Amino acid sequence: MSNGLDFGDRTDFDNADRGFVSALTPGVVTASDGRVVWDADSWSFLAADCPDTVNPSLWRQSRLCARQGLYEVAEGIYQVRGLDISNMTIIEGDTGVIVIDPLLSVETAAAAFGLYRAQRGDRPVTAVIYSHSHADHFGGVAGVTDGNVPILAPVGFMEHAVAENVYAGTAMTRRAGFMYGVTLPTGPAGQVGFGLGLASSTGTVSLFPATVHITRTGQEETIDGVRMVFQLTPGTEAPAEMNFLFPDRRALCMAENATHNMHNVLTLRGALVRDARIWSRYLTEAITMFDGRADVLFASHHWPTWGHDNMMRFLSEQRDLYAYLHDQTLRLANQGHTGSEIAEMIQLPPALGAAWHARGYYGSVSHNVKAIYQRYLGWFDGNPASLWQHPPVETAKRYVDCFGGVEAILTKASDYLAAGDPRFAAQLLQHAVFADPRHGDAKELLAQVYERLAYASENGVWRNFYLTGAQELRYGPTITPVDLGAGMAAVLSVEQIFDTLAIRVDAPKAWHDTIVIDWTFTDLGESYRTTLRNGVLLQQQNVPAGQPDLSLFLTKRDLLGVLAGHGLGGIAYDGEIDALRRLLGHLDAPDPSFAIVTP
Repeated sequence: MSNGLDFGDRTDFDNADRGFVSALTPGVVTASDGRVVWDADSWSFLAADCPDTVNPSLWRQSRLCARQGLYEVAEGIYQVRGLDISNMTIIEGDTGVIVIDPLLSVETAAAAFGLYRAQRGDRPVTAVIYSHSHADHFGGVAGVTDGNVPILAPVGFMEHAVAENVYAGTAMTRRAGFMYGVTLPTGPAGQVGFGLGLASSTGTVSLFPATVHITRTGQEETIDGVRMVFQLTPGTEAPAEMNFLFPDRRALCMAENATHNMHNVLTLRGALVRDARIWSRYLTEAITMFDGRADVLFASHHWPTWGHDNMMRFLSEQRDLYAYLHDQTLRLANQGHTGSEIAEMIQLPPALGAAWHARGYYGSVSHNVKAIYQRYLGWFDGNPASLWQHPPVETAKRYVDCFGGVEAILTKASDYLAAGDPRFAAQLLQHAVFADPRHGDAKELLAQVYERLAYASENGVWRNFYLTGAQELRYGPTITPVDLGAGMAAVLSVEQIFDTLAIRVDAPKAWHDTIVIDWTFTDLGESYRTTLRNGVLLQQQNVPAGQPDLSLFLTKRDLLGVLAGHGLGGIAYDGEIDALRRLLGHLDAPDPSFAIVTP
């Protein structure tokens, strides 16, 4: 036992190995150009004993996540694990298979499905299920089907898949590079996994629209002889998500609502704040709805749980975890404590703290508490001094001035580090770096502090943030090689495309320009008017009265081509073509490598 954790408990290892059929050998997946998009073999170092550079609890979790291959979950139900951040689950039907959550990348999905077929035969895909609206559960779909099969998803799936991965896609992708340690080398001093999985693949992201929408809890569907009963869980781990039971197979899929770690109430890459209260209540509903109807529970990450009592204990403890964080955060907030204060005060009850599946490998008590506070009370802590603070660079300059210069801050930070307080040393050194980003000693010392914090962290995401921060302090920002939005452009609605343009308008540059363009989409039978005024790009479906500056007659594919810089070849128009040039000239290009640890 260590800190209440029983390292001698082998239950998770037994479950992670149960039903093993075959591994992908070698465990490397490449793109068509030869680029490696997944290398499961690069985590082979996890077979060794835990080094001093990794928290032992995180090392244990990463060893479990490193299991790779095809596994039998129950008769006719298989999972491919360890070939991407998520699991692909395959349900055998009467004539083919239903694929659940086809991973993040087309390449890894094709490799995973190929591994299944090598063992179980060349069965066709008869349907696909997206359990929720995060890219690692749909991005590889083109690797298993051409889209001409039923695709099931919870109501609201398309809206939320786009809103989360496209509207703020550049900022989210940049931060995801830190969160998942995309630029870090794998190894005991680098990326070792982040609790939910080992890493995200870096291949091609695709998306086919859902064709069958699950709109209510209790809805039943039968496809290829496989009967399914659904539970909608909006606002939990994703804005659109669902659990589902295979009653004839006595198997329950919990999507990403109950996994073998504490999850995020607010993921550090950025997202809408999730509702811990409703999350816990949907888990209670699942316990009631599915009790006695399944013998195995599996999810879109990690390994299954077998046996009725084990399943109910697992779900109950997961439920209690999110309810406890929610209720205790609000109890302390109503006593006047702020989010950062509450994050230092809350401790899990012993039974939850000792449960391996409730450990903070991915989410954490600290940042989940702050997220719950944010959901109810926002960014402002109520103190007037917090209302109008200087931005980071100006704040840093003033701190450096108060301390008597950067060298004085470095001395003080070294003192705090020697005294065992790397947290405050990092705060001081951040001011030094933001005040003088060319000061090499300040950047190097902060990098060393980040490494020290990383090596002690049980949370894999925190570790990756610290180590990536250290890397960028030493070598500068790098472009994260995953674009969650690019592969989804073709399935965006016209309204969503215009939304993405509105987000890119450089408003001050466009303040004094007014541009009205009518767009008639000949393939869709739809027409829109966009109006740029006061730096705002507005859209209206069905063109109103009034003369535009320009009328365009095109297809949605033509629109995507225009936005990609391919010109107006073959597109009919009437009016001032200069209006389109002016509009496009007011659009900013997102910066995929903006600075985070330096100004």
